[in-house]
Amino acid sequence: MEADLKKQSKLVQRLTCSVQNYDWGRKGADSLVARLCQLNSGAGVEPDRSYAEFWMGTHQSGPSFLVKNGVQNGVSNGGGGEDSSFKSWLLKNPNVLGDNVLSRWGCDLPFLFKVLSVAKALSIQAHPDKELAKTLHKLQPNVYKDDNHKPEMALAITEFEALCGFISLQELKIVLQNVPEVVELVGTVDANQVLHINEQDGEEKVKSVVRSIFTQLMTASKEMTTKVVSKLKNRLHMESQVRPLTEKEQLVLRLEKQYPADIGVISAFFFNYVKLNPGEALYLGANEPHAYICGECIECMATSDNVVRAGLTPKHRDVETLCSMLTYKQGFPEILKGFPLSPYITRYLPPFDEFEVDRCILPEGASALFPAISGPSVFLVTVGEGTMGTGSYKDAITEGDVLFAPANTEISITTSSELQMYRAGVNSRFLQTL
Repeated sequence: MEADLKKQSKLVQRLTCSVQNYDWGRKGADSLVARLCQLNSGAGVEPDRSYAEFWMGTHQSGPSFLVKNGVQNGVSNGGGGEDSSFKSWLLKNPNVLGDNVLSRWGCDLPFLFKVLSVAKALSIQAHPDKELAKTLHKLQPNVYKDDNHKPEMALAITEFEALCGFISLQELKIVLQNVPEVVELVGTVDANQVLHINEQDGEEKVKSVVRSIFTQLMTASKEMTTKVVSKLKNRLHMESQVRPLTEKEQLVLRLEKQYPADIGVISAFFFNYVKLNPGEALYLGANEPHAYICGECIECMATSDNVVRAGLTPKHRDVETLCSMLTYKQGFPEILKGFPLSPYITRYLPPFDEFEVDRCILPEGASALFPAISGPSVFLVTVGEGTMGTGSYKDAITEGDVLFAPANTEISITTSSELQMYRAGVNSRFLQTL
């Protein structure tokens, strides 16, 4: 039995994965998440239900499971046992993670891999650093369900829109000069502080002033927010008759339709409006404000589900925590276009140890090789079909398949049609520095 387990732990494992039906997800067959879930687990798709996130990993809020039925063609389908959860299997087979990962993160996958199908805006939110995550989890374990930080990266599958980070000081001054509703909410004192400060006053002074005005905005009363959002909507509709609205103004009207009388509608003026093309990525460190708006993406993050929300949501809001935790860095975020590992594989390497993502697009009849590395990998097939090989073993793979490859496993892929797949793994910079 022990020998069988050891042999099995060296094989690629097929996983069935969890879906989250959050309200903002795309509905029914329009959702890539729904299609992947159906292909991955055989679950039916309800046409009027939202399918928001497809989770691949070990987090308790959406765990993955090993597919049972023994071993076929060298790709293990998990075998028997009472608990077939991916996490419990890792606990029994820690060697599959590799020594570097075990020594840093223990007997668990350090990243959570996802697909998102976004129909309407997610909340204005940020993710805590490790210290704050521990505090929040201790104080409110029902809201903040783990004690880990959650740096993350979104890699666009379709065109993908997001709000991310604070606009520059110069842009914020233009907002205060051109959007009277913001000044009405925050008051002339805070508005004038921003208008009269310059970069020469020092970064910390600028951050302090931005923190003050943003906190004033986010803590405005519900009555005042309702009145001002209505006034903003009416003004923009009138002005659209005589001039083209800016992209940000058009976005604000879209957000107001989705979340009427919400402070998040006004707060959008404070953030960078980012549009990713397919194959472009955006990464977010701890304590950085953001809101995904529309589109479908691959997402990878440290294994956590901690979210501090303050707008554009019917869920629990923690405005005080959000306003106090943010870094208040200003400027447009870095967009990652990836770099080629081989003719068909592009790597996206964020500045976080826990993860990286590879995008593989293979034309019909082509092949690609993922070299053996000293950490684990999770593969997702999103389009097409082909063959995955490890050593002398091969097995067919197709859209919706999710597979775990142990550390130090070389993976070869060949295609019988055009094939698109993504790989999440531990950041190779971290693995190479040890």
